[in-house]
Amino acid sequence: MCGIAGIHAYLDVAPPVDHGELVRVTERMTARGPDGSGLWLADDHRTGFGHRRLAIIDLSNGGAQPMQGENGRLTITFNGEIYNYRELRAELQAKGRVFRSESDTEVLLHLYAEYGADMVRRLRGMFAFGLWDAARRTLLLARDPLGVKPLYWSDDGWTVRFASQAKALLAGGAVSRDPDPAGIVGFHLLGSVPEPFTIWRGVHALPAGTTLTVDATGPHEPVRYYDVAAALAARSASRAHDLDGARGRLAGALHDSVRHHLVADVPVAVFLSAGIDSGALLGTMADLGARDVSAVTLAFDEFKGLALDEAPLAAEVAARYGARHIVRTVDRPEFERDLPMLLDAMDMPTIDGINTWFVAKAAREAGIKVALSGLGADECFGGYPSFVDVPRSVRWLRPISWVPGLGALARRGLSGVIAAGLGLHPKSAGVLQYGGSWAGAYLLRRSVYMPWELETLLAPDLVEEGLRRLAPLSRIAAALEAGKPLGDFDRVAALETSLYMRNQLLRDADWAGMAHSVEIRVPYVDPFFLAALPPGDVLANVRAKDVVAEVPSKPLPDSVRHRRKTGFSTPVGRWLTEAAGRGVSKALAEPAPAGIDFSAASRSWAQRVWRSGWLEPATA
Repeated sequence: MCGIAGIHAYLDVAPPVDHGELVRVTERMTARGPDGSGLWLADDHRTGFGHRRLAIIDLSNGGAQPMQGENGRLTITFNGEIYNYRELRAELQAKGRVFRSESDTEVLLHLYAEYGADMVRRLRGMFAFGLWDAARRTLLLARDPLGVKPLYWSDDGWTVRFASQAKALLAGGAVSRDPDPAGIVGFHLLGSVPEPFTIWRGVHALPAGTTLTVDATGPHEPVRYYDVAAALAARSASRAHDLDGARGRLAGALHDSVRHHLVADVPVAVFLSAGIDSGALLGTMADLGARDVSAVTLAFDEFKGLALDEAPLAAEVAARYGARHIVRTVDRPEFERDLPMLLDAMDMPTIDGINTWFVAKAAREAGIKVALSGLGADECFGGYPSFVDVPRSVRWLRPISWVPGLGALARRGLSGVIAAGLGLHPKSAGVLQYGGSWAGAYLLRRSVYMPWELETLLAPDLVEEGLRRLAPLSRIAAALEAGKPLGDFDRVAALETSLYMRNQLLRDADWAGMAHSVEIRVPYVDPFFLAALPPGDVLANVRAKDVVAEVPSKPLPDSVRHRRKTGFSTPVGRWLTEAAGRGVSKALAEPAPAGIDFSAASRSWAQRVWRSGWLEPATA
C-alpha cells in the first residue's frame, strides 16, 4: 500500500515537469508510505512519477517504485495489492516473461505488455496506478473495480497530474483551488463527495472500475470496465434461484476471498468488533491455518457493564479462534486532541471515518501494517435498514408520485409544520415527493440534508449550479441503469455498493487507515467474491448473515449472533452528537437502529467539518 503521484506534460508547448512540485506532492503522502520513497523522470523531463512505499509484498528493494520494465519502455507507480499476482506471474512466465523481483508491481508491467489496458480485467485486488508507455507515448491511469483505492487527477489543458490524495495534488502548488459547487452540494446532501467530483473544480476523482488514457491530444474520457449493477444482474441470470447449495456457495466464496486477502509478506491482523462480519473473518482465517493473528478492538470506559461494550464479546470471539486480542481504550480527551490531525488527514469532507481513525491508530501502536475489515458485508448481505425501507417506500408511494405536483405541495406544507416544532425529522417533509421512486427513496434514506434545505446552508447561486451539475436523482438512478432488470434486494445492494460504500466507507477507510500507515483490506469488497455469491433473492431468503456466522468450522457463538445491531452507538457517536450541539441523554440506554441516531447528529456535525477550512490555502 502506497502513495502515488505523477505529472505528464502532454502538449509540446507545456513546460517540463517541475521536480520540486513532484517532490511536494509525493511528500504530502509520507504517512501512506513510510518505508521508502522514489522519484522517476523521463529523459525528456515531460513525464515524472513519485512514490511513497508501505512494504507489504516483496519487502526487498526489488519492490521499490517507481518501477521500470527491463527495456525501459514501461514505467509504473502503483498503490495497492494484487492478490492473484502469483497465478498471473506463473501464466506470464509460461509465455516467456522473465521476472527480476517477487513483487506484484512487476507483474503489472508484464501484464500490460501482454494485454494492454485490458489487463485490469484480470486483476484481483485493490489498486490504483499510473503507467507510462514510452513507445506509444501514452499514460494509463486505472482504478480497481469497486473503488477500494482512490485516484485523483487534474488537467490544466496541457499537463495532467495525478495522486492518491486530492490534498497532495493541491500541495504541489500548480492545481487550482477554485471550489466546485457540485462537490460541495454533494457533501451537504450525502455526507461525502460523490465521484467523479471533489470540492475543487480542478481535481477529479477517477471513477471506480475505469481506466483513463492520456495521449498527445490530452486525456480521453474514462472507460468503464466494471459496473456493480451489471455484475449483480449477470450473477442473477447465471445461477438457479433456489436455496439448495446456497450456504455452501456462500461459505466457499468467503473462504476463497479471505485466502486471497491473506497474501502478504507481513502478518495480517483483523479489526474485530462484536459483530458477525469481522468475527466470521477471524474464524475463516483460523480455518485457513492463520496463526498468531492479532485482533484489534476499540473499547470505551463509558460503556463498561453495558450492552454497547463490544470488548467482552470480541474477547470471546478472539479466544474462540486463538487470536491475540488487543483492546484499545479511547476517551473524549483523546478524541479532542486528535481532531485537528484527523481533519487534516481527511482527504475529502466526510461525516464518517472517526472509528476507523482510532482502530487504525491502535493497530499502528501494536506494530500492525495490515488488517482485514468487515466493511462491505452489509452491502452484500442486506444488513442495512435500507434493504427493507427503500423497496417498501417505492411500493407504497409510487401510485401517489404519479399525481402531478402533490409531492411538492405536501413537502412545502409539511416543512412549515416541522419548522413550527412538530418533532419530525426535517427530511420527512419530502416523503411524498421523493419516496415513490428508487432514486428518491434512496436519497431520503441516505441524505444528510435534502435539496430544498441547502439554501439555508450555502449561497443560492452555488446551490443552483451544484444541483444542476450534480443532478443527484439522475446520478442515483444511473447506478442501476446497467443492471436492468434487478430484484429489490439487488437494487438496494447496487445502490449501497456504488454510492454509500464507495464514496464514504471505502474512502474513509483509505484516508483514516493510511494516516497511520495501516493497510485495510476488505474481503467482502471483491468483485470475484460478489460474483461467486448466490443471487440477491436467495441471500435474502437464507438470511445471509446467519449463514455467514456459520461459515467458520467453529460457528460464531450465540452471544454474537443474537446481539442487537447498534450501528454508530459508540462514545464517538455521542461525542460527535455533543459536538453538533444535540442532547444525548438516551444514547446509552436506547440505541437507535443503524444510521438513524447518527443521521440526525450528522447534520450539524457536517457543518463543523465544512467550517474546518476546506477552501483555505493549502498547507504542506
